This record gives sequence, structure tokens and C-alpha cells, in this order.
Amino acid sequence: MSIVVRDVREHELDSVLALNNAAGPAILPLDATRLRYFFERAEYFRVAERDGSMAGFLIGMGSDSDHDSSNFRWFRERYPSFFYIDRIVVASRRRGGGVGRAFYADIQSYAELRYPQIACEVFIEGSNDPVLLFHGSFGFREVGQHVMTETGVRAAMLMKPLCSYAWVHETYGDALPAAPWIAQPRVHLHAAPTAPRATGTHP
Repeated sequence: MSIVVRDVREHELDSVLALNNAAGPAILPLDATRLRYFFERAEYFRVAERDGSMAGFLIGMGSDSDHDSSNFRWFRERYPSFFYIDRIVVASRRRGGGVGRAFYADIQSYAELRYPQIACEVFIEGSNDPVLLFHGSFGFREVGQHVMTETGVRAAMLMKPLCSYAWVHETYGDALPAAPWIAQPRVHLHAAPTAPRATGTHP
């Protein structure tokens, strides 16, 4: 069956929370309050459906966000503009089935119109070589390492340049065409105002 990537719905937050906290040590745990923070503020918060059930989710935000993650701050101290993937989680029974690739195709099509690069991190303590290989196959490269102040866990900090951004920015600036597929994925009904341009990952 096909994979459908769409905006998260409020009634699905409990399922997202359970999926996150069952993902294992490669993903930081969440509580309901923190997940609500993401629901109200994240620029990108989408889920994947396969065979009618939730197969995963991805949360991300732009560099102008007030996100309080130390990994996000690490990138913001070094790069002026980027889209940050805070976390991607795929249900264990769905891993290897293309869900992670569907998410990364979707997030790139969104980010490359608005940002010059995508940032994320992968925890490097333990056996995470498959996750690093997955990101490497998508063009991510390590630009440094960071020990998270929240947990003491070391992460590889990864960046991927988006080659289409320069042309889009030079051609359209901030006035992107009013086409449905270009529209921002989420309408922030409860979020604080943000600028017009606009943690671990586990595919």
C-alpha cells in the first residue's frame, strides 16, 4: 500500500507520544507537555500513514524558531539559515519499508523552497551506523559533534545543502507562487507569531 504523509491532527497526539517513547534510546523521550509545545509551535509536524495506521512522524522548524534544544542552538550559533529536523520516528514494524525515505522526500520539497540547508543530529553512542548510513545516502554530512547539555549524550551534527534554494530565492524571494503544493504544511492556530521565513533522528 502507498505511504501518505500529512499534517498531524490534534487527536493523534497520544499515538505520537506512544510511538516516540517506544522508539528506544536513539530518540529522546517526550511527555504530553513537550509534545503540545511541538504541536503548537513546530513549523512542520507531519505523520505518515501506511495501511490505514500511523507509521511514523517528523517534527521540524526553521532557524528563526525560539526552540530551546541545545542541538538546535549549536546549529544556530554556526549557521544563519537552516531547517532543523528535531526528530523523525518510524514504528519498529515499519522500518525498512520506505517510510523514512518518504518523510525525507517530503521535508526536502518543503525546505528547499525556504532554506539553504537542512540540519539534524544522530546520536553516536551505541550502534547507530545504519542511521548514519541512511542520512549519508541522502546527502547529509557531519559538520561537528556536540554533547547535549540536557543528557550528556554525544551527537553527530549533520547538514545537507539544498541546491534548489538559491534559484528559488533569487527568482521569487519571499513571494512564492500561490500553489497548493507550496503552501506551508501547518496552520499555527495557537502558536506565538513567528518570522515570515518561517532532537535525535530515527528513520
